[in-house]
Amino acid sequence: MNKRKTGSRYEDQAAAFLEKQGLLVIERNFRCKSGEIDLVARDGKYLVFVEVKYRSSGGNGYASAAVDWHKQKRISRAASFFLIRYGYREPPCRFDVVAIDGQQIRWIKNAFDYCE
Repeated sequence: MNKRKTGSRYEDQAAAFLEKQGLLVIERNFRCKSGEIDLVARDGKYLVFVEVKYRSSGGNGYASAAVDWHKQKRISRAASFFLIRYGYREPPCRFDVVAIDGQQIRWIKNAFDYCE
């Protein structure tokens, strides 16, 4: 299976997991010049930008470790563009990570702060 199909499969899995937790997924694979956001969801009053990472095993480290400062910065820029594009006026936002290691799903709320 190619990387795009694999990524899509695990993003679908993450979206279903988050919806079971009560979030409403409003956008998938938002892309702009600044970067990409895997999922955008609503969690009560919060607009949540979600990065989904998958690792088949721990041999290459944990999935969550792949969301480094550079990735956080790209996600933050894309989130700013998302807010402007859709006319949001300073909603409370959060950056979460759904890390899938093998069959284990970990949802890390507030995984990082906005990076300028």
